[in-house]
Amino acid sequence: MKKLLFLFFILFSSQTIMYSQSATELLVLDNYLIKNNKRGVKVGKFNIPAGEKISLIKDEANLFVLSEDGHLLIKKNATITKSTPWRFEITVKTKDGEKTFELVRDNFIRNKVIAHRGAWKNHDASQNSLKSLKKAIEIGCEGSEFDVWLSSDNKVILSHDPEIGGKKVEETTADELFKIELKDGDKLPSLEEYIKCIKEQNKTRLVLEVKASQKGKERCEAVADSAVRIVHRMNAQAWTDYITFSFDAAKRIRELDPTAKILYLEADKTLEELKAERMSGIDYHYGNFIKDTDLAKKAKSIGLLTNAWTVNKTEDMQTMLNQDIDYITTDEPEILLEILDAKK
Repeated sequence: MKKLLFLFFILFSSQTIMYSQSATELLVLDNYLIKNNKRGVKVGKFNIPAGEKISLIKDEANLFVLSEDGHLLIKKNATITKSTPWRFEITVKTKDGEKTFELVRDNFIRNKVIAHRGAWKNHDASQNSLKSLKKAIEIGCEGSEFDVWLSSDNKVILSHDPEIGGKKVEETTADELFKIELKDGDKLPSLEEYIKCIKEQNKTRLVLEVKASQKGKERCEAVADSAVRIVHRMNAQAWTDYITFSFDAAKRIRELDPTAKILYLEADKTLEELKAERMSGIDYHYGNFIKDTDLAKKAKSIGLLTNAWTVNKTEDMQTMLNQDIDYITTDEPEILLEILDAKK
């Protein structure tokens, strides 16, 4: 009996430790973007507890200095210009170990245009494909939105719908899903492939939607957990924002990454509730902004970002622009880009 109790204690303790580790926030910076022609300025701050030590142990570009309280700064005698490299890798060390980060010169586009599942509609490309992502970059979108689930064997899968290629994503292994053929010879891409593609440039960002799993809260959290950890493992924080219809997933992302940009898609919370849970903003169907023409203004007044989806008609795009919505998600990014060009 004592042996059984001992085994139970060990098993329970290990499960508790595992859960505690998975719930711990990741080491993050509150900013990964570097402005041009700035000397001696603060880049960002690491989220270390007061009194904890952090040290800069690798900086091949020899551009940065780290203060004792976790502020990362550009050296006073260093200048980052358009002619210098645009990606900078550093490694820091804390009591928990070492972690590498990539900092990016800020040439990112800010034109409000978010290509919904990539720029696919007018380019004979599949939604959420590498081709649709590359087209969104090529035409000059601020961001390219895409969707992720977990396969039956817990691998991150890109798909808007719960089914793709006649297979239920959450009931199918990743190996089977990655064999699915898309348009124009494309294959279903992995999240790693998507991130690798976006990191080849510093103008368009990713908007990663964590899908609300049909298997409940824990599965929603697991999708969020897996996606965020891949983003961090590949040092893609500078390129990646998050959206989701699952409030559980949104809270899990915030728990893991205290500085990530997270916009909530479901209009079932008050603006004050979202602010209290440290959400970055709202990402609502454009009909909500048409119904309440002061919604964007109210959100911005308490520091929330605003995004409207999925805005495909010219008149609705114009309405969203008139309300000064921060981002506009559309299947027709080319039309929105034309409208914006005409306003210049």
